[in-house]
Amino acid sequence: MASQDWFDKDFYQVLGVSKDVSDAELKKTYRKLARKYHPDSNPGDTAAEAKFKEISEANSVLSDPEQRKEYDAVRAMGSGARFTAPGAGGGNGGFEDVFGGMFGGGAGGRGGRQQYYQQGDSYDDLLGGLFGGGRFGQSTGGFRGAGGPTKGRDVTATTTLDFITATKGDQLTLQTGEGRNITVRIPAGVADGQKIRVAGKGQPSPDGGAPGDLVLTVTVRKHPVFERDGLNLRVTVPVTFAEAALGATIQVPTLGGDPVKLRVAPGTPSGRVLRVKGRGVETKKATGDLLAVVQVVVPSHLSKAAEQKLEEFSAELPNENPRDDLIARARG
Repeated sequence: MASQDWFDKDFYQVLGVSKDVSDAELKKTYRKLARKYHPDSNPGDTAAEAKFKEISEANSVLSDPEQRKEYDAVRAMGSGARFTAPGAGGGNGGFEDVFGGMFGGGAGGRGGRQQYYQQGDSYDDLLGGLFGGGRFGQSTGGFRGAGGPTKGRDVTATTTLDFITATKGDQLTLQTGEGRNITVRIPAGVADGQKIRVAGKGQPSPDGGAPGDLVLTVTVRKHPVFERDGLNLRVTVPVTFAEAALGATIQVPTLGGDPVKLRVAPGTPSGRVLRVKGRGVETKKATGDLLAVVQVVVPSHLSKAAEQKLEEFSAELPNENPRDDLIARARG
């Protein structure tokens, strides 16, 4: 979901809280709703699953102070918000972002980011060529050759995408102050801070030359479960002590799809990475994997009988200290 969609989504209403809800109350409310609508508690109930996704989306935005501030600003602007092109009465010399930021005026991307080029109905792949030399994040004048016309100025813009949209790709429509729509295709796998250049969508030339370009800088919101690791997706998966010690088959979530089953071998420690081929970020040139990082969960409450059995189990283990090697290496 791009930030444009925030105009039509009332996350406070989804969670049933007021706009001045505290962080603690928000967290408490979300946990209550998550337990009620979690798919594990409602097997086969598609309505409950849809509701769970809806409240998870709302919580991911409102629980993040920066995203909540941005969301409140977007909602306050109303569905008629637009941005204006330089020279059309805009006071900032560039496009004003409908998502709370300002286009142009040195908005800039992050240093060392890759830049992607879009020409007409095609665009370079995520792993395609790099731009060089151009100055993005500000309006730029064209170059006049010997007697040649001047290229129109480039304009810059920023937009915020949710994690799934950035991973799988999508198409956005931006609207200028003159009511002109600009379609931008987001390539699958675009990362936070990367740029997309749309040819010919900047300012017109003052003397009949080629128009400038639109350079769109993308910000990607974090996902509550998955992280990007190149083209791989990384997820931390809790397993019980018994599952790690004895081995088990567990379910692991995938991005936008059904969970997959993975085999945890007997004696698996925390931190071991289990790989699911082909379930990462998919681009035209390559597809990453899903990396499931095992996290062994220790029970916080034991019955007296369980404590006794665990003590008996401990007594049967070899008399070894697993930290001996660590201490020895620390001493040099």
